[in-house]
Amino acid sequence: MTANIFGGKNEEEQNNLEEILEHSIEVEEELMRTYLITAERIHDDDELKERLENFAEGNAKRTKQLIDELKESKEE
Repeated sequence: MTANIFGGKNEEEQNNLEEILEHSIEVEEELMRTYLITAERIHDDDELKERLENFAEGNAKRTKQLIDELKESKEE
């Protein structure tokens, strides 16, 4: 369970938080796609390819966390 960072603030602040989370999800998803596409195009550097895949995995985890935060925010 996450803390309500606005501690019961007004609706405008809650909407701003939701917008920030939605934007952050979009950014993380775009980075994930970019890393995966780039990794697929690399054929001569296995280490770089693996690092890019790891970056994409990290973005996937952060995206999931952000989605969970957004869901909790909307439930409050």
